[in-house]
Amino acid sequence: MKNDDLKSMSVDELWNLHERVVAELSLKIAAERSTLDQLLRELGSAVGNGTSNRARRPYPKVMPKYRNPRNQSETWAGRGKTPRWLRAQLRHGKKLNDFLIGKKRA
Repeated sequence: MKNDDLKSMSVDELWNLHERVVAELSLKIAAERSTLDQLLRELGSAVGNGTSNRARRPYPKVMPKYRNPRNQSETWAGRGKTPRWLRAQLRHGKKLNDFLIGKKRA
């Protein structure tokens, strides 16, 4: 189909063409997806579904280093995101060393 053909078409004709193209694309995408799913299933059975029999490496328990003085049950080991209670305290001018557990504060 040439560009001139599209320019000479009415809005209704263009809309009908659009709907036909969308329908055809949907069918082709569905067929392609099923083909790819089949290939993935075949690959998964050949590899063993990607799971291994190896156990995950045990990580040591990390003891908390910091404690919330207002709520003694809230602790943080210093890993990952800083807890909200600690961020709020730091914003108000306190130092991280103020929250250390079991050490003299410098």
